[in-house]
Amino acid sequence: MTFDLTQDISLTNPLIYGVPAFVALIVVEIILSLKYDRELYQWKDFGSSVSMGAGAVVLAIGTKLLSLLLFFEVYWIFNPIVDGIRVNIMGWKSFNFHWYLFVICQVADDFTYYWYHRLSHTIRVLWAAHIVHHSSDNYNLGTGIRNGWVTLFYKPLFWLWLPAIGFHPVMVATCLGIQALWQFQLHTKFMPYLGFLEKFMNTHKQHQVHHAQNIEYLDKNHGGYLNIFDKVFGTHRHLDERLETKFGVIHPPNSYNPLVIVSHEYKDIWRDVKSTSNWGHKFMYIFGPPGWSPDGSSLTVKQMQRELARKGKEKENENSNGQPKGPMNGHAPVETELELEASNS
Repeated sequence: MTFDLTQDISLTNPLIYGVPAFVALIVVEIILSLKYDRELYQWKDFGSSVSMGAGAVVLAIGTKLLSLLLFFEVYWIFNPIVDGIRVNIMGWKSFNFHWYLFVICQVADDFTYYWYHRLSHTIRVLWAAHIVHHSSDNYNLGTGIRNGWVTLFYKPLFWLWLPAIGFHPVMVATCLGIQALWQFQLHTKFMPYLGFLEKFMNTHKQHQVHHAQNIEYLDKNHGGYLNIFDKVFGTHRHLDERLETKFGVIHPPNSYNPLVIVSHEYKDIWRDVKSTSNWGHKFMYIFGPPGWSPDGSSLTVKQMQRELARKGKEKENENSNGQPKGPMNGHAPVETELELEASNS
């Protein structure tokens, strides 16, 4: 099959179709916010989001081209032409564009997105790139365009297995585009619960959980447009209307400067790496979970959630026994630990 690279990029790049829709939806949300929620948009913060989004658009012009070239190169290597037919090295014919194969590719895309997204929260050097998207304290469509710049360069690597097993690069890129469009429109509080779709789709309410810094919500709901893989791998959580949702990150950049927003977590990693001569500790500061420390001076998400569960259990025991249990075995309360340096979403 021959292809026109310029044409294929225009067909599969969501920015071609998405940018006008993004702008229109943001304008509509701003108008609604003036009537129903004047605190929804903080204008300096929104300006940072627009700057980050604009930078991502400019960089994407090059990264989309490189990604599609890489997809095609992998596709050609693993699916050579044999007797005029492109055959995968494992023995089956490369996949065509039948609708059911497109559906399978879309589900495989969401599976890939789940692991790309989950690892971007649990490996600190990846979190340093992804934290950009979570760095706003506001949950609105402006946050939906606050995209990291570094992620554009490594994200496509997670999807290389799809052209390698026989999915056409244009199909893979199209699935990525559809997923990006769905992800953008999730970032609004004006959408209600979506009924039965909540059972298998990643919806607006569920994505609010993902953007919250409440300990209960950290590292939950990583799916793209499905919540199936979150349920399978134990990271799914529904929004609890009894809790006050606080958006943003525990360790924010505290700046509206896009360059600070992009780089602040990398600077923190460099500071931590220089603070120790132990090479194992250096490795963990880079590739361990955000918040890891050798002495417990900062906590990971799992450590904070275990502490919260322990505190809840103690309170439950106190209530059931009708009397206090005494000191908490030397542990600081969760409220204090929130102040510790834990660079988590």
